[in-house]
Amino acid sequence: MRLVIQRVKSASVSISDVEHAKINKGLLVFVGVEQEDDFLAIQWLVGKLVKMRLFPDEKHPINASIEKVEGEFLIVSQFTLHASTKKGNRPSFVKSASPERAKKMYEDFIEHLKNSTKLPVKTGVFGASMDIQLTNHGPVTILIDSKHRE
Repeated sequence: MRLVIQRVKSASVSISDVEHAKINKGLLVFVGVEQEDDFLAIQWLVGKLVKMRLFPDEKHPINASIEKVEGEFLIVSQFTLHASTKKGNRPSFVKSASPERAKKMYEDFIEHLKNSTKLPVKTGVFGASMDIQLTNHGPVTILIDSKHRE
């Protein structure tokens, strides 16, 4: 699985010009699922996400966790995170999980996150065409891949 994590002052998801979900200070997280991903990937990623220190405190601009600053999560599925651009000019998505598998993994990710924190967890809609509005604070954008674990 891959996550793109953005520290935001605010973020929202709209579907057909109707706002579906909105957060203030927190993390906007795009989730991409690969064919071989499993629940161990979810556990590892959620553990990192909840504890990652991406927010400012009195000591450093990147030192506090989302829990310490009482932020919110906005989780959005994004199959394009596993695009391969090795050949040609049109990305290939052969590494992305099937829609059925990806939806299950996305839902499991959200459920595990909700069970791992008391903070609000809001979401997009799997498979929907969504418009994302955000104010990236910093900017801070982090990429995490459960296979590489860097």
